[in-house]
Amino acid sequence: MGAYALPLGAVLIWSINTVVSKLAADSISAAEIGFFRWLVAAVLFTPFLLPSIWRQRADIKPQLPKIIALGVLGMVIYQTMAYYAAHYTTATHMGIIGSLTPMLVLALATVMLGQQLTRGAIWGSLLAIAGVALVVSSGKPAQLLSEGLNLGDAMMFLAMLSYAVYNILLKRWPMPRLSTLQLLYLQILVAVVVQLPLYLISPKTGLNASNLPLVGFAGIMASIAAPLLWMKAVQSIGPGRSSMFFNLIPIFTAIMAYGVLQEPLAGYHAIGGVMTVGGLLLAELWKQPLRTPRTSIAQA
Repeated sequence: MGAYALPLGAVLIWSINTVVSKLAADSISAAEIGFFRWLVAAVLFTPFLLPSIWRQRADIKPQLPKIIALGVLGMVIYQTMAYYAAHYTTATHMGIIGSLTPMLVLALATVMLGQQLTRGAIWGSLLAIAGVALVVSSGKPAQLLSEGLNLGDAMMFLAMLSYAVYNILLKRWPMPRLSTLQLLYLQILVAVVVQLPLYLISPKTGLNASNLPLVGFAGIMASIAAPLLWMKAVQSIGPGRSSMFFNLIPIFTAIMAYGVLQEPLAGYHAIGGVMTVGGLLLAELWKQPLRTPRTSIAQA
């Protein structure tokens, strides 16, 4: 049971950070908080981890392309797109779209890891997608077909797709010579370097009393604690089981958005959320293969 506390802790922090992202949209630019959060994490980590990284530089050099890819996907694209999405959509929408990650991981695992496709994955995907469509269309799915996603919802979907790819690659690219903490630190350094040009060319709000706590939470809890918990969870129980904890994000986020942001909750939020979570659970629990092996048919 202890291993399952890892992804649970991570998704709780990320749910809070979704609300923080929405609060930050009114007090600091997306480029600024996206850069400062990783800078804070890098500064805190460097005294403890840089010496060991330097000693292992010969081991790290051949892994650099993979480390850069992981940092860009999991730290830069995922987090930055979420900050920009917060300017155009609600925290509740962000949480429900975020819960699609397990389905995206299942789909990618089938293609990239050779994981067997199940009936639950197919029917669960359809149910989850229908639930998300109900929410992002404000209860009018037909309108979604004619008008498409709003900009914020589309950005959030791309963010979660990036994070799903990150999860698969994290499992596919084991780096046994590096500890989980070292791998996280290296990805944070990638994020600082990649985010710097966007920060430099973007309009500046500056740090102040209203946004400093938000940057602090993003830099410590969302940038250090949550990724560390998540990476340990993926390594311990695998990307599939870990990603199922994303089911809790829409629930946690909707409750906090209602209490902190006073975002209204409508019937379609509840129905769409239940459909999404139900689809994800169906995919996890219904393990019957899509195709019965020929040997099994012959024996029957």
